[in-house]
Formats: sequence, C-alpha cells, structure tokens
Amino acid sequence: FSTWMEGEPLDVGALLRTSAGKPRMTIFSIAHLSEAERMFFVTLLLSEVLAWIRAQPGTNSLRALLYMDEVFGFFPPVAEPPSKKPMLTLLKQARAYGLGVVLTTQNPVDLDYKGLSNTGTWFLGRLQTERDKERVLEGLEGVAATAGGGFNRAKMEQTLAGLQSRLFLLHSVHEDEPVVFQTRWAMSYLRGPMTRQQIKTLMDPRRPAATSAAAKKAAMTATASAAAAAQPMTTPPEVPVVYLPVRGSAPSGASLHYQPVILGAARLGFSDSKTRVDVTRPLVALTPITDEAVPVAWERGRLVELAVDDLEKTPAAGASFGSLPGAASKPKSFAAWNKDFGAWLYASQKLELLRSPGTMQISQPGESERDFRARLSQGGRESRDAELDKLKAKYGPKLQTLEDRKRRAVAAKEKQADQVKDAALQTAISVGATLLGALGGRKLVSSSTVGRAATAARGASRSMREQQDVGRAQETIESIDQQIAAVNAEFEAKAAELQGAGDPTAEPLETLSIKPKKADIAVQLVVLAWTPHWRDAQGNLTPAYGS
Repeated sequence: FSTWMEGEPLDVGALLRTSAGKPRMTIFSIAHLSEAERMFFVTLLLSEVLAWIRAQPGTNSLRALLYMDEVFGFFPPVAEPPSKKPMLTLLKQARAYGLGVVLTTQNPVDLDYKGLSNTGTWFLGRLQTERDKERVLEGLEGVAATAGGGFNRAKMEQTLAGLQSRLFLLHSVHEDEPVVFQTRWAMSYLRGPMTRQQIKTLMDPRRPAATSAAAKKAAMTATASAAAAAQPMTTPPEVPVVYLPVRGSAPSGASLHYQPVILGAARLGFSDSKTRVDVTRPLVALTPITDEAVPVAWERGRLVELAVDDLEKTPAAGASFGSLPGAASKPKSFAAWNKDFGAWLYASQKLELLRSPGTMQISQPGESERDFRARLSQGGRESRDAELDKLKAKYGPKLQTLEDRKRRAVAAKEKQADQVKDAALQTAISVGATLLGALGGRKLVSSSTVGRAATAARGASRSMREQQDVGRAQETIESIDQQIAAVNAEFEAKAAELQGAGDPTAEPLETLSIKPKKADIAVQLVVLAWTPHWRDAQGNLTPAYGS
C-alpha cells in the first residue's frame, strides 16, 4: 500500500488547475495495473471527486469534466464493485455542482440501468448486437420517462438500425428530437496505447526537478551535536514545558529523539472596512535556541501547522533528549521572549489577499490563487451563461415571428403557384377551343369566336398577374430570409462579444496586504517545546511532528 502513498496527492482542485489558477487536463493511465489495483484506484479517484464536488457551491454552468474511457467492469448492471456506488452518485448529483460525467463503452449491455436512466445526453454509434440495441432503447425510454417527455421507440429503433460507419445519433433531453450527424475526417499521428516507459519520457520534463539526495538530507535532517540523554534536563517549575505530538511511524532502525525549541502561539485579528475583511487566525511558530548573545530570535523561526490543543504534557516513552541551552532554563527569559514574540508578529505578519482588476472581486482569507481564479472563472462563466440566456430571450421571439412570417409567405407562394398552374391550364384549354372553333366553323370571325378569344385573353392576363404575385411572394420570402440572417448575425456578434470577455485565469492579480493592529494580537503562550525527531544509526535527525 505504501506505493499509493507516494507521488502527487489526489487533490482534485490541483488536478483541474495549476497553482496559478490556469485550467489543466489531468490524465490517469491505469493500463499497467492489475485488475484489483485498477478497481482500487478508480474507486479512490471517484470518491475524491465526489468529496470535491460536495465542497463546491451549486451552479447551472459547467465547472469541470470527468471523462472515463472503457468503463466496462466498473459500472456493471448486477454486480456491486466498490466503484459502482460513487459512480452512480456522481451520475445522479454531479450536474448540480457543475461537473459533467462522460463515460464511453462498446457494450451498453454491460452498464447499470439506473446509471443509463440518469444520463441526459447520449452519443450512439452503430450497435453490433440486438442485446445492445435493446439495452440502449430501454435506457432512452427511461430517460424520456424521467424527463417527462415522449419517446417513439419504433422510430428510434429504425434510426439506430440505419446508422453507418462514422454516423452517430445525438439524443439529448434538452433537444426536441434526436439528431444524426457525421464525424469529420481527421488524420491522427497517435501511435495508440503508450507504454510505461513512454509515459515516463513524456512526463519527466513536466515533473519538478528532483532534489538531490544531499540537498534532501540537508533540508530534512540535522545532526545531533550533543550527546543524548535519557531524560530532559530539569528546569525550574516556572518554566513552561510542552511536547509536540509524534506523527507517523518510525523508519526501520530509527529511534525517537527530542530537541528543544521555543514555541510561540498567538491569535491574530485582521480587519479592514474597505475589503470587508474581519477574520481571526491562529498562529504557531517554532524558533531554535542558540548559545549566541541573543539566544532566541523570532526572525529565525518558522510557522508550523499545529493546534495548541494538540500539545502534550509528557514525552513519548523510550525517547532520548538533546542538551538544553542555559538561557531556556531561566524563567525571566520567557517574559522577554514573550514581548519579542508580540513585536515580531506585529512587524512581520500580514494577511495577503488577491484582487481581480477586471471584476474587483477579492479573494477570501486562506483562499489560494488557484482556488480564487477558479472561483472567478466559474463566476464569469455563470454571468456569461446568464447573459446568453437574456440574449436568447430577447432574440428568440424576433426569430420566431420572422419564421412564422416566412412559413405564411411560403404557403402563400405555393398557393399562388398552384393558381398559376390552374390559370395557365384553363387559358390553354380556352385558347385551344377558340382556335378549333375558328378553324372548324364556316366563318373565321364570328361573335362566338370573338367572345371565346376575349375570354382566353382575359385568362392569359389573369395568369400573368398571378405569375407576378408568385414573384412578389418570392421577394417577400427573400426579404424575410435577409431579416432572419440579420437578426442571427446580430445575435452571433453579441454572443461572440460575451464569449470574448476577459479571461480571469490570464489577467494579472493585485495583492492587498492587511496588517494586524497591536490590539488584535493576542499572545497565548511562549514555552519551551521539545520537538520529536527520528534518529537513524548515523545520528541524522528527521522531524517526526509534521511540517
């Protein structure tokens, strides 16, 4: 299991964005793992994603995508592997937090029916077996029933049966009807699945430079300069003493050893009316004790993640202790160090916040640049989506009115065209009858012949007028088409303007610093603290109390 405790932590926020807040895509390859290890990792990752989304505010805009290729075996219809429960939970709940889940498989019959019913958007290619087709139809029918819409099973079955290579069916609960589309042709130079060595070659330049063994040793260990004692040096009762808790287990062949430092704990208040910040933060600092003229200088200290309530009154059994400098055994020294600690806090500590020049939003206390930029990006996306909805609400009725006018104009044109055909036919019949009567009669010109000729002429004139009406109807259609194109162009331009708004992940952020007032600095304690270390056979010390 120790292998899974190494490497990058499964911090979903860090997987989605760099420390500077830039969006990133993280790919996990599990091809080299055994079946049990694959299941372990997928379950672990899905659980981390589930925990992450529940810490996010709800949104209707897309925040991130979780894509899993070849989901076969991790989400079966009957069996209950560990990965199934978090996967089903994500399919049911993730959309409320802005997380999209994309799953791919070649065998729909191997997927859980409940999961299929919670899938709102489907991309379906040619199905190989009747079982797959039936499972897909059952899932689509369940989706339609959940969404409260109708489902034409026979039509859908006919459409699926007619899909050819590179043709896909898009079925979405947000669309009125399914859409068949063809994927575009693309040339790919990818060689296929990558080996572990190829992945290593690809990733080595992206990993942070490995610290040399010597640098690690210098940074993480210290050599005990004095002989170890079985018990700490006795100090006067007036000298406050605490012991830091031991974290983790001892390395092979290592023993526990305590070293003395001075520990200071305080609570700092930061308030600012302009930024509306009012927060109190705990702080714990450790600083070494030296034999110099000024044995304790807080400037040499460092902050640690430690709660005052975690400090212990007694050491761990079987530990050895380093030597204690004489200044640390004098009660008067602690009064001076307490005063110096407060002065150092006032001079050095500040609360730094980030501000977006574009939106004038300010980060929350303790919010990293990555999380702040993610929040800005999500807020910008939600605002953009809201503005797009307003645009659609504004231009939708206009387009609908124009479409209705076009339909009426097309219907009128078709009606006029039919009348032209009828009039032309009647005119032709009338002219033909007149000519036959004139040629077959005794007189070429008679009153009846003239009457029929006049009637035929009127018919021809009426046919010409109706032909002109058809032309005017066509002009009306073309005019409406131009209006539709103009409205669409105007909508697209304004939508593009919204899409092209400034990217909060790229803009430089301003830094605001808030210093605490002296009255808002409450020193809780300044004490002698024994810090636990693991000491190896060579006498090197490694901290055993965390960071």
